[in-house]
Parts: sequence; structure tokens; C-alpha cells
Amino acid sequence: MKTFLMKKEDVKRKWWLVDADGVVLGRMATKIALVLMGKHRPTYTPYVDGGDSVIVINAEKVKITGSKAEQREYDYYTHYPGGHRSKTLAEMFAEKPEKVVEMAVKRMLPKNKLGRYMMLRLKIVRGDKHGQAAQKPEKLAV
Repeated sequence: MKTFLMKKEDVKRKWWLVDADGVVLGRMATKIALVLMGKHRPTYTPYVDGGDSVIVINAEKVKITGSKAEQREYDYYTHYPGGHRSKTLAEMFAEKPEKVVEMAVKRMLPKNKLGRYMMLRLKIVRGDKHGQAAQKPEKLAV
């Protein structure tokens, strides 16, 4: 029996809906990353983008455990001389909770073109209203 290797044409995508209300950030991000990569399917092939699309609602209600909110820092550079900046997780979460969820998922995906294409299928919104109702997303238990 030959090993099954999925081709780009064989991919059938589904839409999943994740409610982040009261869910721990890291545990939710791992489940989302698995679905984006397609590892939840028996037809997983590492070099094919065979994952599904994910919509995350209530991003501002995600739970952060321990003292990570004050201790974890995110660095960035403004591209000006002396432009190295850093923010704590609490500061980032107050400004853009969608960005915190996005960064948590992005860092669990492959660091190449394939991972960047997978991130295009992740939609994160504040509140419980999203614009993808026409895709009929199914609930994903996290």
C-alpha cells in the first residue's frame, strides 16, 4: 500500500468558530495552530497547506494565567536610531487584544512561506460579531 500524500487540489477547507471567552491563551493558541496546519486530519502532509480557516471571537475576554501579564515583554523596533521599544503583555492586551492572540498563534506555526499563508486564514475579532457568517462556521471546542 502506498503512502497517501495530499496535493494542493485535494484540500477541502472548513470554517471553525472559537469563542475565547474565559479560555487560557496558550491552550487556545495550540488548538488553533493545529487546525490551521491541518494536523487534526488524517491526511496531514507537512509541505501542503491543508488546514482549515478559524474565526476567533471575544478576543478581549481571553484569560492569562499567573503573573505573565506583568512579566512577559514584547520587543519591537521602530526603525529609527535608538528605536528599540518594549511593552508588557498587559499593555499590549489593553491596546490590541487581537494582536496578542495573533502573536500567540503565529509563533506556533512554521516559520516559512507556508506559515504565513496559514496566518491569512485566521480571523480575530473583539466581541461576538464577525463578518464570516456566510461561510457557516462550526464551533471548535477548546
